[in-house]
Amino acid sequence: MNDSTGPQSASQQGLPIVGESRPERADARRNRLRVLEAAERLFTEHGVKNVSLDTIAAEAGVGKGTVFRRFGDRAGLAVALLDEREQELQAKILSGPPPLGPGATPLVRVTAFLEAYLDLLDRHAALFMDSENASDGARYRIGSYHLWHRHLSHLIEAARPELDADYTAHALLAPLAADLHNALRAQGFELDRLKAGLRAVATSLLTS
Repeated sequence: MNDSTGPQSASQQGLPIVGESRPERADARRNRLRVLEAAERLFTEHGVKNVSLDTIAAEAGVGKGTVFRRFGDRAGLAVALLDEREQELQAKILSGPPPLGPGATPLVRVTAFLEAYLDLLDRHAALFMDSENASDGARYRIGSYHLWHRHLSHLIEAARPELDADYTAHALLAPLAADLHNALRAQGFELDRLKAGLRAVATSLLTS
């Protein structure tokens, strides 16, 4: 997947609709998930740039050709892994149990999303950095960013209709930029501190 700015993830074109059937055999999907799970383990342990397709294939118990045909190269595999994890979060938001899914109050759902996203960002910071910095302003053209923004906007409007929901959603997403997250972690900010800070900001904004 390429355009004039270089390789982009599927999320930069918009996430697929959750629940939409994929033309994929059951055994092919099992192999794909095994490869993604193996890649996730190895990327976390050794860093994306330090893991070869051979190592991932061996960890997943499949042939290197299977990995190459499905993902092309390590960069394509990294993109697919991030897309898979973003779609999982999307599914929880749309139809999962509360507090991420429907059924909780708007403020509770907002804070649940911010914490879940922080967990995902912290686990895959290198992948997010590559995705968000593919070109100038790439983060704001990514389909998943627009999805998260719409989700927060609806909840903000429900909690505080007098606020500018569109702007406030951007304000809550701003601390979730990968480069800022990496900078804060490098300064010694613990994940729990980042979550507490975002909870405090969301609560102050959305509690009348």
